[in-house]
Order: sequence, then structure tokens, then C-alpha cells
Amino acid sequence: MNTTVAQLTARALLGGRRALLLLVMSAVLLALAVLLRLSVGVDHQVTADFLGSVALGALIPLFGLIVGTGVIGPEIDDGSVVYVLSKPIPRPTIILSKLVVAVAATVLFAAVPTFGAGLIMSGTEAGLALGFGAAALVSSVAYSAVFVLLAVVTRHAVVYGLAYALIWEGLVGGYVPGARTLSIQQWSLSIAETIVARDLVSSDVRLAVAGVLLAVVIVGATWYAGQRLRSLSLAGEE
Repeated sequence: MNTTVAQLTARALLGGRRALLLLVMSAVLLALAVLLRLSVGVDHQVTADFLGSVALGALIPLFGLIVGTGVIGPEIDDGSVVYVLSKPIPRPTIILSKLVVAVAATVLFAAVPTFGAGLIMSGTEAGLALGFGAAALVSSVAYSAVFVLLAVVTRHAVVYGLAYALIWEGLVGGYVPGARTLSIQQWSLSIAETIVARDLVSSDVRLAVAGVLLAVVIVGATWYAGQRLRSLSLAGEE
């Protein structure tokens, strides 16, 4: 990882309105958790349903999309990425540096509030906060890797990312059992299912399979993004 690239990326990502938007979204999640705790009390099933559908199902994919595309997409769109590519830094190192920033931001603004929401609603009982916190952490890495790749591959990364998050995972994955096998949300839910006590969480993918698929997606997306960035630099030089 190149610290200079990471620092410049973090400054660009969190130095404007984007950081305020992320902070507001995190606050909304925690506010909803407080309201549910005050209205229904301690109900572990409500906590599991809320964190599974709102945090893992909506918030983290959206965070991953905003942050993953934001660490490199704007530079590609305005052409300023050429300045980074002109430096003697390996292209995979550039991708890895930007991915680390994306993961750190997603974990900070999405995974940590998910853990906090679990604590607010159920405390440390039944392992809900820990289980969903771990699931949020892993899915933050996976979504960041996928959306960084999309930002490198296409200029319409936000459109395709929304289509994946809303249509595939939200709609198709919710009603077509076979599609859930290829869902980052379901893979992360298998982690929560392993940690959470009782039958509060269920996933259509076994933990061993989910772990392999997560590793393949994270490593594969990061590697391929580095390769595509090589092609992008060659195109720019031509």
C-alpha cells in the first residue's frame, strides 16, 4: 500500500459533502435503533430483522457504493487519475491503497454504527451486536472491492451498483432462493448466523461456502481492478 495515495484519497473522499452525507446516514441508523428500543423495548427478533434488512440489506451496500466509487471514480471522470498513474507506483498498489481507504470509511460509517445499533436495541444479549457487527465488517470489505472494480471498469458504476444492490440483492435475492447463493448480503448473514444465539438469523448459504465466496470476490475484484487500471493507463498514454 502507498501511504501518499491513501492520504490523498482519504482527503478527497472525506473532505466535502460526501463525509456529511455518510455521517447523516450513520446517525439515522442509530436514531432508528433508539426509536425501536423505546417503542418495543428489548426484542431480539426485532433487532435481528432490523439489522438484517436495514443495516446489511440497505445501509452497507449503499455506503459501499458511495465510498467504493468515490475513491477513484471522480478521478477517472475528470481525468485527474492521470497524475497518479504517471507516478512510478504499480497499478495494483494504487488500487489496494484506495481500497483500504474505502474499507476504512465503510467500516467507520456503516459497520461500527451497525454494532452500535445492536447494542442499543439488545445490549450484549444473544450475540446480536457482535454477530451483525462482524457481518457488517466483512460485507464492508466485499462491497468496497466490488464497487471499486465497477468504478474502474465503467463510468456508469453508480447505476450498475444501484442495480446490483437494489434489484439483485433486494428484489431478486429476496424472492428467488437460488439467487441468494450469489448475494453478499446472504454471505454476511451466514457469519451473523454462526455468532448469534438462538434461531434469530438464517442464511441460505453455509458458512464454509460463504467464506470461500467472499474471499474469491474480494481478492478477485481487487486483482482485476488492478489489471484494468493498467489498461486505463495505457489508453491515457496513447
